[in-house]
Amino acid sequence: MTAVPDPSATPSSAPASASGGAAAATHATPMVELVDIRVSFGGVHAVDGVSLDLYPGEVMGLVGGNGAGKSTLMRVLSGAQSPDAGEIRINGRRVSIHNPRDARTHGIETIYQTLALADNLDAPANVFLGREKVSGFGTLDDAAMESATRELMERLNPRFKNFKTAVASLSGGQRQSVAIARAIEFNATILIMDEPTAALGPAETAQVRELIRQLKADGIGIFLISHDIHDVFDLSDRISVMHHGEIVGTVKRTDVTTDQVLAMIILGKPPDEVTSEELASLH
Repeated sequence: MTAVPDPSATPSSAPASASGGAAAATHATPMVELVDIRVSFGGVHAVDGVSLDLYPGEVMGLVGGNGAGKSTLMRVLSGAQSPDAGEIRINGRRVSIHNPRDARTHGIETIYQTLALADNLDAPANVFLGREKVSGFGTLDDAAMESATRELMERLNPRFKNFKTAVASLSGGQRQSVAIARAIEFNATILIMDEPTAALGPAETAQVRELIRQLKADGIGIFLISHDIHDVFDLSDRISVMHHGEIVGTVKRTDVTTDQVLAMIILGKPPDEVTSEELASLH
């Protein structure tokens, strides 16, 4: 298991050991650093001087109420939104991301809530959509694409068996598997996951959570945007809360309760500034 960084550490500090007795990781440099990011729409500061980082094999839960700025911040990282100020560093190096293609060259992929799959195509066709494998005769190499997809799924979701079925007929959890496999085939090392369990039943939610744990084990860094506090607590190593375009605080999941995170979301205060009366008022 990859170690989880102490959120109180500076970017030059090595992450602390993860739970379960794992040895300390050697990742001194975050794989992603967002530094003083600012985005305004008219007179509204959607993202107001936000700094955030992410380490390999870490899930960073990004939460906040509607309009808090979390989606806009992730759109900056994904190349869908240009920032007014600030910088992005990948593995310690400042980079320019002007569009999703730029993001992809740096190993950044977004798994949107809608998944953006071609419903009439099967899993291998979706995984290789836009960069299909071609045989020596110039025709689509369906066998090679299916073989590569099977190999990917064996690692991500061994229970996936519907390789020749149109994805429209797959369950929500299986569709998530296909979307994630496509991102990994694009050599993604940084995933932005937008509400990955929204509208899924308990069994499918459990399947997606297991997928995320497998990605963590493979060293993938994940920004998890979710309104489901249980998802955040089950999956995140650290949780960053946004309120009115600013970061209220970033905390280790093991150091806080769900009530404290809810207070950060609703009241816009870090845990050490919230009174017991304010916590009680949330119920």
